[in-house]
Amino acid sequence: MHGFGYDDYIRVRDEFGQIWRGIAEEAADGTYRYTFRDGRGRSLSGLADAYGVTLRDEKGKTWRGVID
Repeated sequence: MHGFGYDDYIRVRDEFGQIWRGIAEEAADGTYRYTFRDGRGRSLSGLADAYGVTLRDEKGKTWRGVID
């Protein structure tokens, strides 16, 4: 997945070209919780810390990566 964000709004595209829009919420411990939805109502959610980000969809497919 790749994309961009501004403040807490984020837009990413997956390997199939599907657009996901979402938000990032900072937790007290410095991690971030991400929640995304696509145009079909499907959802992705996950966490990020200083080491990377992990997202999982409703079916259990997982994406791991880094945030630049």
